Amino acid sequence: MAKVLIKDLNKKYDDVHAVRNVNLEIRDREFVVLVGPSGCGKTTTLRMVAGLEDITSGEISIDGRVVNDLAPMDRDIAMVFQNYALYPHMSVQDNMAFGLKMRKFERADIERRVRQAAEILGIQALLARKPRQLSGGQRQRVALGRAIVRNPRVFLFDEPLSNLDAALRVQMRVELKRLHERLETTAIYVTHDQIEAMTLGDRVVVMKDGVVQQEGAPLTLYQRPANRFVASFIGSPAMNFVDVNISGDGLWAEAQGLRLQVPQRMRSLGGQRLTLGVRPEALRLANGADEHGFATTVDVLEPLGNEILLNFRAGGVQMVARVDPGVRVKAHESVRLALDPQRLHFFDPKTEAAI
Repeated sequence: MAKVLIKDLNKKYDDVHAVRNVNLEIRDREFVVLVGPSGCGKTTTLRMVAGLEDITSGEISIDGRVVNDLAPMDRDIAMVFQNYALYPHMSVQDNMAFGLKMRKFERADIERRVRQAAEILGIQALLARKPRQLSGGQRQRVALGRAIVRNPRVFLFDEPLSNLDAALRVQMRVELKRLHERLETTAIYVTHDQIEAMTLGDRVVVMKDGVVQQEGAPLTLYQRPANRFVASFIGSPAMNFVDVNISGDGLWAEAQGLRLQVPQRMRSLGGQRLTLGVRPEALRLANGADEHGFATTVDVLEPLGNEILLNFRAGGVQMVARVDPGVRVKAHESVRLALDPQRLHFFDPKTEAAI
């Protein structure tokens, strides 16, 4: 396979700066996920790697070879699109073989590659069918098979699961992970779904407004977000945020109706106004003597089977707590909740950077 190096990459559309100074190194056989909201520049970055978008400035190299001016077919990459892009008049076998035929591969080699890819994906029985005779999941497997037969140095995925229903997305995530481990490929995957990013990626790159906000292992982004945007985007339900005043002695964080002890590691921030971040799972039902507790009222209760989400107000903002499904709480009931002091996050309210 190959290493992909992206250096000072920029893309402008007239006055719109879609991608800003992106620098990334995707290691050989690594699965890297670009994630972010719509319009963040992730797909544009992927398309520049593929050669489908011109580069305004910067450099892209694959396995040490600069590919800025190479046509897509000369970059030795394969791309799987969101809409499958299958030829409706061709059989599954012909769809998978088409790219190899265009590159003048020997017939025996084409048949061998198609057969091997079909075995890997479990679609041997579908080879004679037309795309209209396939389900969404089967069409996605065919699109993957068409990429696999190429045996490229780099696989590129542009939101390939977004057209599938929820259950099938979960199944295909597992299959993609297994496929990557089996093929040992270098892969770049684009999605707006942070759950896909967390479960698929060896490394996750979070983007916003064309800028890389943070990159790292999935759990690193979750546990140590670099800024408020990453903290809010990674994790479901999203992190709770409330602006607090730190007392002059650094002992207390205070907001409307909320007074919490500040962890020892943050005691030097006395007298400042900060944004407190709390994951829903860092909240729990408290006993009466809990020094990290506070009183509130449950507005909405969401029983999900394996957990219960409690929606409530504290510090003047709406918040969510994730609690054990065995907890007996009713909507509009007064409760006392507590925070885990070791799992609190603090952010600068001006720069939004983590403190």
